[in-house]
Amino acid sequence: MRDRCGRTITYLRLSVTDLCSLRCRYCMPAGGVPKRDHADICSVEELVEIAQAAADCGVRKVRLTGGEPLVRRGILDVCRGISAIPEVEELCLTTNGAALSQLAKPLKEAGVDRLNVSLDSLRPDRYAYMTRVGRLEDVLRGLESAAEAGFTGTKLNVVLMKGFNEDEIPDFVDLARRYPLEVRFIELMPIGEGGNARFLPAQAVLDACPDLRPAEGSGVARRFRPRSGPGLVGLIEPMSHRFCGSCDRVRVTADGKLKPCLHSDQEIPLRGLHGESLRQALQDGIAAKPERHHMNETGRSQAGRNMHQIGG
Repeated sequence: MRDRCGRTITYLRLSVTDLCSLRCRYCMPAGGVPKRDHADICSVEELVEIAQAAADCGVRKVRLTGGEPLVRRGILDVCRGISAIPEVEELCLTTNGAALSQLAKPLKEAGVDRLNVSLDSLRPDRYAYMTRVGRLEDVLRGLESAAEAGFTGTKLNVVLMKGFNEDEIPDFVDLARRYPLEVRFIELMPIGEGGNARFLPAQAVLDACPDLRPAEGSGVARRFRPRSGPGLVGLIEPMSHRFCGSCDRVRVTADGKLKPCLHSDQEIPLRGLHGESLRQALQDGIAAKPERHHMNETGRSQAGRNMHQIGG
């Protein structure tokens, strides 16, 4: 699948729920979000059918997101169904890690190839403050369980926030020196609950750790390697270094809307479509993918939804 700008689309981020077990201050309202009726959210069968149609159109990588995908009833069935699609070469999942100690092994057995774990602080008090209800020890235990289950290439997603975790940058980079992880620092985007008051450019990572050396890039991430150690450091810079020209992804929300661009309010309904009609809707949506976002000019995303309603 190619969009109107000639970009080849091979990556689908598929949200399975807009619910989450945490209440991160830049993402979720303090009281959480209203629970929807089951009929308002794609069923397991619909999620697998959308993934199959996307694979028919050229998608080769699927990432399951939320909210928090591990709170979704039937998540293992979703994983089994998508991992069985022959054209899907990689099935990944992004999680906050809170339930990973119980589900790491079942996820591996269900066909998940790789995990991304969101972790914005290595200090228990800060982690509890930012997530409102989370415990750092649960995430660390989950990471251990993931390694024991056989997951490799795990990535830690760290949202950079001025005045919150900038002094922890060296501590996170040290993890890449000690473990075979990729620590990815992500610039805070002005979307949903998140504003730009805490924005910190990813350049702060290079300033804090001048020993990092350029490595081969991966997707939208600029990657670096510590002077010693098995891991990598990635910088994802949607604000400082807009990477729209190389974007290869589309998103589908938990209620079955195709979003060709995260930062556009354009949505194409997919529920109720099957076979060629579903494939055609995907192709039409991709053909309409915007050339770029305009957050730099407006200071706000035009996504039309909070991040937990789209899929991180």
